[in-house]
Amino acid sequence: MITITIDGTSYPATAGQTALQAARENQVSIPTLCYHPALKPSGSCKLCAVEVTGRTGGRQIAMLSCILKVSDGLDIKTTGPIVDAARKKAFENLLRMAPQSLQLRQMAAEYGVDVEAPPDGCVRCRLCIRVCKEIVGAGALKMKKIDGVAFVVPEPDRCIGCGTCANICPTNTIRVEDIQNVRTVTIRDELIGKHPLERCEGCGRWFATTRFIDFIERRTAPHPHVKETHAYCPTCAKLFSDRTRAVSDHTVKTRMPGH
Repeated sequence: MITITIDGTSYPATAGQTALQAARENQVSIPTLCYHPALKPSGSCKLCAVEVTGRTGGRQIAMLSCILKVSDGLDIKTTGPIVDAARKKAFENLLRMAPQSLQLRQMAAEYGVDVEAPPDGCVRCRLCIRVCKEIVGAGALKMKKIDGVAFVVPEPDRCIGCGTCANICPTNTIRVEDIQNVRTVTIRDELIGKHPLERCEGCGRWFATTRFIDFIERRTAPHPHVKETHAYCPTCAKLFSDRTRAVSDHTVKTRMPGH
């Protein structure tokens, strides 16, 4: 029987075993992706790196535990700066080949490795979050870490359907879609808000969500024409404003006869 040391604890091992096999027999967790017990190890994923002392004149080096054969007195570590660096590099290399792999990202988070966000179109500029909070005042978006990666996600039931986030998004990752009298706002495939639309009393087209109009009315200072104005789309609001009417009436009254 062989005795090896893993993370400062002594464990029994069998001649011919790999360090990975011995670790797993003793319930020590080491990540792998390309390893299968029925097949010869290949070391291609490189996730199973461990720190080894004593194999190269006392220097600590990273070696792949799936192909490292045990020997009496073998001393390995599954955590630490050397292992962390090797593991991070391995995860990054794998994610370049499979950037959308949820399993890889979950594994990276489980082992404390921060990896770049997947290529979902979002550049994490936070413009959408800031404009929704600072200008609109709805606070319908936030940053949230999921499996070690930061994502823009919706705050439940906060969206008013104004579309400002989509208008300011520099990569068009946030989408607004109006189908008949319903507006849907999404980021990636995640729903931010879905709202019924109101029809403009001037031109008759669908122009704003009921929730947006109610939100604006609550935030706008009292004025005798507020409710009337909010029944119009932006174009009609200009056409039917008091200023436009006054100019139009003045033009009619001062128009010369015969012209």
